[in-house]
Amino acid sequence: MKSSRRTFLITSIGVASTLALSRQAAFADAPKVAESDPTAQGLGYKQDATQVDKAKYAKYAAGQDCGTCSFFQGKPTDAWAPCSIFGGKQVSSKGWCSAYNKKA
Repeated sequence: MKSSRRTFLITSIGVASTLALSRQAAFADAPKVAESDPTAQGLGYKQDATQVDKAKYAKYAAGQDCGTCSFFQGKPTDAWAPCSIFGGKQVSSKGWCSAYNKKA
């Protein structure tokens, strides 16, 4: 019984690792959000947070960027990573949109 449990656990871990790697590879090919994208325009997305219209988006504060947002699905050091707000499309880690929510 122990060996079948061990085999199950090893197989489960292997499958989970494979899925995580294939998911990461799929996101690497995900398109990048363009500032002209209708959703991006609606949320005031800018690939460079320093270019945000501070008069229009008073919520913006210096230091806020996609890399520190809870919706950013990469590491803060990744140049681009998927964003759950944009349906998995990639956003710049130096970008910003009005949906910004600081990571815990």
